[in-house]
Amino acid sequence: MKLICIGRNYTEHIAELNNEKSEHPVVFMKPDTSILLKKMPFVIPSFSNEIHHEVEVLVKINKIGKHIDSKFAHKYYDEIGLGIDFTARDLQNTLKEKSLPWEKAKAFDGAAVVGDWLNKAMFQNINHLSFSLIKNGDIVQQGKTSQMLWKIDELIAYVSQYFTLKIGDIIFTGTPSGVGPVSSGDRLEGELEGHKMFAIKVK
Repeated sequence: MKLICIGRNYTEHIAELNNEKSEHPVVFMKPDTSILLKKMPFVIPSFSNEIHHEVEVLVKINKIGKHIDSKFAHKYYDEIGLGIDFTARDLQNTLKEKSLPWEKAKAFDGAAVVGDWLNKAMFQNINHLSFSLIKNGDIVQQGKTSQMLWKIDELIAYVSQYFTLKIGDIIFTGTPSGVGPVSSGDRLEGELEGHKMFAIKVK
């Protein structure tokens, strides 16, 4: 099982980090060891002083696929979720300055929160889902899948050109604006269309 992550998929988030808009989706990977275990807190790693939260809609692949046409992509997933792509922003910025890969900043142990899953049949249109991240009772990130530069089916089609998608693979579809630091003692909660999808503590 692999985690396939999409960067720069929301215009306002691109602007807040002063990044350039890409011609194609930005794709990076996280290993399964980056998944935060259920009921465990997120522990801030010793190698970073600036861990940022990035809430994202998730898609779980339900069958093997390669070179998937976007018009058939909807057949490759039944479940929609919500999670966090934790990022060691200070480390990432250093790596980017040196044109080095991001893995140490994005794929470390516990860097991926995978919340509960909901059947996509519950939703009238997955391209019009609202979601949010709540930190210590305050909404810090809000987004809608309608704001994505590349929609879910387009992402599945795109990444399947490069990677064979297998059952259980998870796609992180990108984060909206509002990313920011987490501190020890924080409580983070994610909501998707009014459904509470996860709640974690930061240590």
